[in-house]
Amino acid sequence: QVDVAETGGGLVQTGGSLRLSCQASGRMFNTYTMGWFRQAPGEERARVGTISWSGDVTFYIDSVKGRFTISRDNTKNTMYLQMDNLKPEDSAVYYCYVDSDHRYWGQGTQVTVSS
Repeated sequence: QVDVAETGGGLVQTGGSLRLSCQASGRMFNTYTMGWFRQAPGEERARVGTISWSGDVTFYIDSVKGRFTISRDNTKNTMYLQMDNLKPEDSAVYYCYVDSDHRYWGQGTQVTVSS
């Protein structure tokens, strides 16, 4: 069992920035592949990006490339999503996940970008 929790959501204006954090439990944190999904009202949950266990390899969907950065600090059991130049279409509930023996999800955090 891995407990996962996101923090850092909120309301921001177009062009602003937010940083989300995702903390996970477990002694094997530094072996987990992790990532972020988001879900806007009326839409399916969709992947935003992923990060390898070492942090060396990342993936982003095209719509966030150059604006979002995923990083992790394995000494703090924490992954981050730095979101810059935010747009209204980035508004969604953001979920982090951890791939261990199973995919574990956080409860989600709301990000709202006003125009």
